[in-house]
Amino acid sequence: MADITAITATAKAILRLLENAYSQEGFPQKASFPLYQAAQLQAAAEFTNKEMGVSLFLYRVGIDGTRRNLSSRVSPEGYRAKPALPLILYFLLTPWAPSADSQLWLLGWAMRVLENTPILPASLLNKDGLSSSPFHPDETVEVVFDPISMQDLGLLWEYLKQPRIIPSVTYLARIVQIETSVKESQSRLVQTRESQLAKEVSG
Repeated sequence: MADITAITATAKAILRLLENAYSQEGFPQKASFPLYQAAQLQAAAEFTNKEMGVSLFLYRVGIDGTRRNLSSRVSPEGYRAKPALPLILYFLLTPWAPSADSQLWLLGWAMRVLENTPILPASLLNKDGLSSSPFHPDETVEVVFDPISMQDLGLLWEYLKQPRIIPSVTYLARIVQIETSVKESQSRLVQTRESQLAKEVSG
């Protein structure tokens, strides 16, 4: 299970995957692959005629309900720790290019790359983490196409204060399990049982 830098590491791993694939293709145009906050995504629309690339924006974080109530685990140090926090990350992926043709081509290319490699291994997830190794060597994160309705997409762009909807797609990354070092309180094992009713009857 990963540490608290796992969200950042996952986002950067997706962008690193795209950047590596782009460089391997040997395309003549230079491209950037930034991780944006809302304000940066708002400002990016002004540069669509100057730059080319693919941006990623985390617009929602959820919790995987199927793993929410898993039992506690035993830490490497031997104590029982609270269960990991199982997160699902929702991303908006947006291509930027000087022309509509290039923008749509870049969108199709990025979707193809993510479809080719839907499972991010720990070697990629740990490449740009804030800590040395956010994920354990056997951990992976799955990236899945997760389309939302045009209404929801429009509301998202409206929230970003954009006057128009820019061609984009939405993906989710699952499951990012953030572990904790907080110990779980443990009660002592039951040694004997007494029946209060039996005592009252015998008395």
